[in-house]
Amino acid sequence: MSSSSHPTVKLRSADWFGRKDKLGFIHRSWMKTEGFSQANFDGKPVIGICNSWSELTNCNAHLRQVAEAVKRGVWAAGGFPLEFPTISLGEPFMRPSTMMFRNLMAMDVEECIRANPIDGVVLLCGCDKTTPAQLMGAASADVPSIMVTGGPMLKGRWQNREIGSGSDVWHFWDELRAGRISDEDFCEIESCMSRSAGHCMVMGTASTMTSIAEALGMTLPGCASVPAADSRRMEVAERSGKRIVEMVYEDLKPSAILVRAAFENAIRVNAAIGGSTNAIIHLMALAGRLGVALELEDFDRIARTTPFLANIRPSGKYLMEDFFYAGGLPVVIRELLPMLNRDCITANGRAIGENVAGAKCFDTDVIRTLANPLVAQGGTVVLRGNLCPDGAVLKPTAASPKLMQHTGRAVVFEDHEDLKERIDDPALDVDETCVLVLKHGGPQGGPGMPEWGNLPLPAKLLKKGIDDMVRISDARMSGTSYGTVVLHIAPEAAAGGPLAIVQNGDLIELDVPNRKLNLLISADEMQQRLKAWQPPVRHYDRGYGRLYIEHVQQANHGCDFDFLRRYEGGEELKGDARSFKRRASAKLPSPF
Repeated sequence: MSSSSHPTVKLRSADWFGRKDKLGFIHRSWMKTEGFSQANFDGKPVIGICNSWSELTNCNAHLRQVAEAVKRGVWAAGGFPLEFPTISLGEPFMRPSTMMFRNLMAMDVEECIRANPIDGVVLLCGCDKTTPAQLMGAASADVPSIMVTGGPMLKGRWQNREIGSGSDVWHFWDELRAGRISDEDFCEIESCMSRSAGHCMVMGTASTMTSIAEALGMTLPGCASVPAADSRRMEVAERSGKRIVEMVYEDLKPSAILVRAAFENAIRVNAAIGGSTNAIIHLMALAGRLGVALELEDFDRIARTTPFLANIRPSGKYLMEDFFYAGGLPVVIRELLPMLNRDCITANGRAIGENVAGAKCFDTDVIRTLANPLVAQGGTVVLRGNLCPDGAVLKPTAASPKLMQHTGRAVVFEDHEDLKERIDDPALDVDETCVLVLKHGGPQGGPGMPEWGNLPLPAKLLKKGIDDMVRISDARMSGTSYGTVVLHIAPEAAAGGPLAIVQNGDLIELDVPNRKLNLLISADEMQQRLKAWQPPVRHYDRGYGRLYIEHVQQANHGCDFDFLRRYEGGEELKGDARSFKRRASAKLPSPF
C-alpha cells in the first residue's frame, strides 16, 4: 500500500519530515545519519515499534527478534519503521513491586508516542505489567496502535511431569516446607520449569492480559496464544507490521476500538479463561484513561452468566502450550459469541464476531463448550461489607468450595515483614479454621500493591495436610496463585480503611454466595477504632516514590494516578486517608 493511494491522509510525521524549512532540514539530516535514504521521507507513514525488551525482563527477552519481524511487515506495506525502547518491568525482580512502576511505564509510552514523529505504533509486550502499561499509554496518546504480545514459554517438565511457572512454584515450595520433597528435588525443579523465552505458561496475569488485549480488539486474531518459541509468533508479528500501516491510512485509533462494549467482551473472556484477578485493576485503569464508565460490579455481574471454559492452570489442568494447540483464544471467543458484543471493531478492521467465525477446537477437554463447562460461573467475585466498603475480590475457580461460607478467628500480620517472621513459628496461635489477615499490602502501604495476597500457610498446618485457608489482604496475588484468597480490599489499611483496625481474635465472616465480607464487631466499636487509628509513616519523601504515594488511586479505581484519569465529571477519586475518613464519618453498617 503506497501513500499515493491515500492523497487525503495527513500524517503526523509530515510536521517533522515533510517541512521545507530549517526544521525539516534538521529532522531529515539527523535521520540520514542512520543511513536512511530520502525515499523514506517522501510521505511514508512512520511506524514506531515500542519495544519493552530487556535482559531484566525475561518474559520479553526475545522481543528484539519479534521487532525485526514487525519491521519486515512495515517495510512491505510501504511504511517506515523506527524502533524505540521504553522502560521494562521484570516481574520476578523489581522491588517493591512492578505494579508500582506500571504507571511510570505507561507515562513513558504515552510521552514517547506523543513527542516523536510517529503516525502509528506497534506495542511489543508480554510480562505482566508491560501489557497494561503499553495499552494505557497508547490509549492516552490515541494514535493508531496495534499490540504484538510475546507469547508464553514452552511447558516445563520434571521427572516426566509437566510443570508450570508460578503455580507449581507455590506448590513445590509448600511441599518443601512440609518436608515432602528434598532440597535436591527443589533445586532440580528450578532448572526444569522455565526453559524458553516468553511469559508464564499458565493462565497467570501475563497470559490473562495478553488474552484481554486480543479480546479488546487490540491485536490480530490468535496473537495471544502462540508460544514465544513458535515460528508463528514471528509470522503474526510480520502481519501486524503490515496491518499498522493500513490502520494509519484508515485513522483507526484505540479510542475507536476500546469502547464500553469491548470492555464488556474482555471481562467476559477473562471470566471464561479463569483469568487473573489483576485483570480487574488493569481494565479499570485502562477504562479510566478513556473515560469509559466501568465499575467493580460489572465484573461480578458478567461473571455470574459466564461459564469457565479454559482448563488451564492454576484453575485447571493444562498449560498455555496445550491451549494454543487446542485452538487458542479465538475458540473461546467463538464459543462465547452468543454472550458477546460481536460487532465491536478490532485492529484488523473487522468485527470480533467475524474474526472468530471459523475458529476450530482441536481438544474439547482443554477448551470446553458452553454445554460442558468446567464450572457454570467463572470470573471474579466482588465482595462488599463493613471490612471492604469500596470492594474486594476473590477468584472462585481457584478457591476451595468448602470455604466459600466461613467464619473464623483473625490471625493478624501488620505487614509483610511481620508475616515472614511469624508464619512458620511453631508457637503461632493458629488453626485451619482461622482467617489469616495481612495489612499494608495495598497501593500506598506496600508500597505498590505487591503480590503478597496469597499468604503462605503456616508450616505446622502444612505438615498436618492442610492445603487451604481463608486469607484476606489489601494486596494483590500472582495470577498463577490459587486458594481461598480475598484481595484488593478497599480502602486499604494505609489509607485508613477498616482493614487497618482488625485485631487478633476478631471474627471475620466470608459469604461468597451473598458477596459479603464483614468484621463481626459493632458499628460503634468500629468507629472508636477508626478514630484512634494513626496513618503510617510515608515510605518516600522524594522522586517517583513520592509522586506515586501522593497520587495513586485505590484498587477499585485501578491504581492509576488521579491526574492521568480522564474524568467525565464527578468527584475526584483520590484514595487517601482523609477522603476515606470523611466518608466513614457517616455511621458504618453493622453486620449484626
